[in-house]
Amino acid sequence: MRAIAEDHFERYYAEKLWETIPSIYRHEDGIAAEPGVLRALVQVLAKQAAILRRSQDHLWDDQFIEICNEWAVPYIGDLVATRLLSALNKRGRRIDVAKTIYYRRRKGTPRILEELISDITGWEGKLVEQFQKLGRSRHGLDPQPGNLAGRYSGTLPGGWADLRNQRISELTNGPFEEYFHTPDMRLHNGLNGRYAIPKLAFYLYRLTAFPAVGVTPFALSDGLSFTFDPSGRDIPLFSKRFRPTDWDWDQWHSAFEWELPAPIPCRLLGHAEYSFAEEIIQKLIDNGLSPGAAVELSRLSGLRFKNEGSLINILETFTNKIEILDPKNFMLLLSLALVTDCGKQALLPDANTNLDKPLQTSSIAVGFGSPFTGFISVEDITAARLDTWTVVTNKELAIDAEKGRFKFSNPPAGDILVAYNYGFSGTIGAGTYDRSWIKKSKPDKNLSKGGIIISSDLMDSGIAQIDDSRTYGPVPDQLNVINLVLQSENNQRPYLRLEDNWVFDSGANMNSVLTLDGLWIGSVGNLINKAIILRGDYECVVIKNCTLDPGGSVNAKNETLFPLTLSIEGNVENLCLESSILGPVKLESTGNVEEVYISDCIIQSIDTTIKALQLDKGKVNIQRTTIFGDVDVHRLEASETLVTRTADVTDTQNGCFRFSAAPVNSRLPHPYESFLFEKDSNYWFTSHRFGDPGFAQLSDAAPKNILRGAENGSEIGAFSHLLNPIKLEGLRSKIDEYMPFGLIPIFINKT
Repeated sequence: MRAIAEDHFERYYAEKLWETIPSIYRHEDGIAAEPGVLRALVQVLAKQAAILRRSQDHLWDDQFIEICNEWAVPYIGDLVATRLLSALNKRGRRIDVAKTIYYRRRKGTPRILEELISDITGWEGKLVEQFQKLGRSRHGLDPQPGNLAGRYSGTLPGGWADLRNQRISELTNGPFEEYFHTPDMRLHNGLNGRYAIPKLAFYLYRLTAFPAVGVTPFALSDGLSFTFDPSGRDIPLFSKRFRPTDWDWDQWHSAFEWELPAPIPCRLLGHAEYSFAEEIIQKLIDNGLSPGAAVELSRLSGLRFKNEGSLINILETFTNKIEILDPKNFMLLLSLALVTDCGKQALLPDANTNLDKPLQTSSIAVGFGSPFTGFISVEDITAARLDTWTVVTNKELAIDAEKGRFKFSNPPAGDILVAYNYGFSGTIGAGTYDRSWIKKSKPDKNLSKGGIIISSDLMDSGIAQIDDSRTYGPVPDQLNVINLVLQSENNQRPYLRLEDNWVFDSGANMNSVLTLDGLWIGSVGNLINKAIILRGDYECVVIKNCTLDPGGSVNAKNETLFPLTLSIEGNVENLCLESSILGPVKLESTGNVEEVYISDCIIQSIDTTIKALQLDKGKVNIQRTTIFGDVDVHRLEASETLVTRTADVTDTQNGCFRFSAAPVNSRLPHPYESFLFEKDSNYWFTSHRFGDPGFAQLSDAAPKNILRGAENGSEIGAFSHLLNPIKLEGLRSKIDEYMPFGLIPIFINKT
């Protein structure tokens, strides 16, 4: 549904109606004992007139599914006789109605079944017809093996597994595996019952790849080694979702491995294939290659080499090998001959990469300057394992995509910035996603280029905005807060590295207001018990779309990253925590809080002796939140909240604990439709470690009471608003509608 335009209809009709009223009554309304009553009535009528006018203006638009209001979608759906999806899945339902005829014309084809994953759920996915994964003799009606068949092992369809090849073992049980199986007729459950003639496997990629551009990498002391993550954590780099939606039928193909939003294996980043054509040789001649060397290279025209090593082995046999392997020619040769349908070409930047939008055509980029003045190109990069930071290579740069590390062969000159994609379930915590309200703000001060933040950079009253995703720190205390807003630019994620406690104090001011928006705040490694401290008197403190690092990891220097605590030492009337990831939140003995609102958050305490949420005064309202740790509050209103350890509420006569989950030994107010569990809940989550893509994501092993326990049928916890169970249910219904008769769909979550 479109947002209401700023049409000023209410003001127009208010003035129009006001003019029709005799002036004597307008005058009397102004001097009455309660002036403005008549004017207020006119305002009410004008508001209804504006609604009617907008409805009339939209009547034409409501005939088109692309631009109609939400109420019109079911009516258009009736016209094409589609089976409507849940009203909660608004996006999927609108797309389903819009493409119903398109689906029916291609019903039963692999293309439609794979497209449905993206259209209905918003996820990405891969369809595999499981009969193609059965070990069998090749049939005459089978399609001829293409260039992509047996890419890593050379195994033809139906052939025996090459157990000597370690690379293909990484693909096992995934959509791109090269092994073949005996039939398994059991019902699908985990790894059992996957491979049989009638089964269609839908591999689902539910995580989102968020682009981070212009990030300051974390540097080790040698000046050569870095991590992409600014906090120094090891994180897997993600391939971007690169699936154009405007293909015609003849151009469509099933997803390649590098086109799906998933962690990038070193094998995929190092996958390089080369092929020669006459135009490549001509460009080398233009670059100064001798005619004799060009004649020798022309013998390779039309051939395809599976890696750089096999290409070099052939070139070593040439008479003009010294000239061809000269870096001046060889680097250009590698750049030109690298084929488009391989991981290295798709994931890394080349000479044509856009400096302003480096992730438009690649998933990883390491460059220089601020803003970017250039990138290290694909021919100068190799994939490597950097577990111990030791690598021997003749390339300029080695990247370990599985750990998010990179290392130069020689000390780089100038500032280093990186661009990469990181994976996460949704828009919680600091992130490079759209925060449209930021566009409407008018900052009083803008910060950029990273480094130290000084006192004059922040104001007692006003909006200070960080315009990039670089690393900042240390930061000064603010001791006279009046109405301070510290925010990041839209689609940016700056990292603030604290070297001490960060104190916000209102001083002598009363009813101050503090807002932190879009910031990732952590501390230097090995610093224990650091906190953001609130002192003084606040009418409202808002922390939204922020990450107060919950710790639980070590950085690349093997330094422990301790959690950052939110500590309340002053008086806060309203504390609002929205769409954020936080460490422990506690109220000190000197502090007071009247009401706390927590929504769509993840709160974690990695230390079992420290409570995740300790607010023994005031009222706490929690919605759609996952809490890793103990909860100790005075009064509680909770909905769709998941508490993994004991919850202790002092006032159980007031409040409610509805559609939520907590251990059975918790002290709770009026549980309603909630799940009280006894067993360990650790296995319910993909990961408990902040920095992992699956942090706080519910796994397939979680009980149904958690996966479908929300009031609307979604999951309980921080990602309830994503409606994943409802989207999956809609996908199942549409697959059944458009799938060939007699086949059995199975759904496998890859991320």
